[in-house]
Amino acid sequence: MARRELVAESDEGQDIGRPERISEAEHAVMEALWEHSPLTAADVADKVGKSREWSLATVKTLLSRLVAKHAVATEPDGRRFLYRPLLERADYVGGESRRLVDRLFGGRAAPLLAHLAEAEALSDDDIAEIEALLRELKQ
Repeated sequence: MARRELVAESDEGQDIGRPERISEAEHAVMEALWEHSPLTAADVADKVGKSREWSLATVKTLLSRLVAKHAVATEPDGRRFLYRPLLERADYVGGESRRLVDRLFGGRAAPLLAHLAEAEALSDDDIAEIEALLRELKQ
């Protein structure tokens, strides 16, 4: 299946770009769809609903919100619908990462890394990966 660019249009025909912010609950649904899609609402409920004690109705509400936000597409399949993500996970992670750095660290990544180091939230493996990334970026 070809990768689709996420460009949605409002009812007035205006380009609305990427979807609205996705809540934590909606994110759990997106993770299930990124892992495997298309899925029915019942499939999504089986994957994420049980561990969170969500009913099928709750999952359907979350899916409806994601469709309204242009993050998920639906496709009729008999008497049910299949859901698939329109938003690529890497694009979502990139956007959320940028928002976090912008909001909490003035748009700079160095203070974020300093905070993580001071909080001892970086493992030796994390530090090695960061060092390797920095070496690559310098080349």
